[in-house]
Amino acid sequence: MRLTAAEKQEIIQLVERSELGVNKTLNQLGINKSTFYKWYKIYLDKGTIGLEPKQESKQRWNSIPPVEKNLVVEIALENTELSPRELSCKLSDAKGVFISESSVYRILKARGLITSPSHILMAAGNEFSEKTCFVNEMWQTDFTYFKILGWGWYYLSTILDDYSRYIVYWELCKTMKTEDVQRTVNSALEAAKLPKNYRPKLLADNGACYIASELKAFMEDKKMKLIHGRPNHPQTQGKIERYHRSMKNVVKLDNYYCPEELEAALAEFVRYYNQERYHESLGNVTPADVYYGRQEEILKYRERIKVLTMKRRRQDYLRHKIAS
Repeated sequence: MRLTAAEKQEIIQLVERSELGVNKTLNQLGINKSTFYKWYKIYLDKGTIGLEPKQESKQRWNSIPPVEKNLVVEIALENTELSPRELSCKLSDAKGVFISESSVYRILKARGLITSPSHILMAAGNEFSEKTCFVNEMWQTDFTYFKILGWGWYYLSTILDDYSRYIVYWELCKTMKTEDVQRTVNSALEAAKLPKNYRPKLLADNGACYIASELKAFMEDKKMKLIHGRPNHPQTQGKIERYHRSMKNVVKLDNYYCPEELEAALAEFVRYYNQERYHESLGNVTPADVYYGRQEEILKYRERIKVLTMKRRRQDYLRHKIAS
C-alpha cells in the first residue's frame, strides 16, 4: 500500500506542528526518518504535486492479504497502548506474521485508528561516556519522588542495569538517606544472584546520600566501585532519568491514597517495562530479553518469520496468477 500525496502532506504537517520533535513523532507514526526528509525536500521544492507516487511496479506479490490486515486491526484494538513499531514486533512474536511498522501504520490510518500518543516520553539526552558491553557490568541508581494524599512525600529508589535497561530492583522509601541506598543495593545484589567474587560498578549522581562517607565505606566493603556523574550534568544518568520520567508519565495519571496503592502501580509498571515493553534502543526486544540473554534468539526468530511471510505471499501471488 502506497501513501497518496495528500497523506504524505498530512504527515509533513503533523510533524511540523508536533510538540514531540521530529524523531519522536516519526517513531510514533512508524515513518523512517530518511523517507520523511525525502518527502519534505520534494514538498518544499515542488509542493503537493511532487509527492504524487511514481508509477507503480507491476510486481504486486508482496501485497498484504486482507486476513493479515484484519489481524493488525485486531491486535491494535487489543493493545491500544502500543505504537505501530511495537505492534509490528508483537505480530511477529505472538502471531508469527511479519508486517513492517510502516505498513502497520498505513493499515491503522486507513481504518481511522491512528491517534496522538496518550502521553509524552522524554528523551534521555547524552549517554554515559563509557558504554557498557555486557549485563551487570554497571548499574545506574537514582531517586524520584511521589506525593501520596494524606501521607506526604515518598521516594522511589531504583537500580537499573545500564546495558539492558532492566530494572534490577526498586523500593519505595520514606526518606532519601544513605541507609536507603545501602538497603536498595543489598536487595539488588540478592535479586541479581551474582557470584560472590563479582560486583557491578554503580553510577549515581552527586546527591547528598550518594557522596556520603558512609556510602563510600559501604561500597568498599561490598567491593563495588562507585562512580559519580559529572556535576550539573544529569544526562550522565540518562537511562534511569528517562525511565523515571516515562514511568511517572503513566503512574501519575492516578491518585494514590496509601503507599500500598502506589507500590502496586509501580510493581505493575516495572513488570510491563521489564517483560513486555519493546525498547527501540535494544533492537525492539524487552529489557528482560537482553538481561536474560534471549535477544539474539528472538531477533533470529523474527528474521525467520519475515522470510517465511515473504515466501508465503509470493507463493500465494503466483498461485492466484496461474489460476487467473
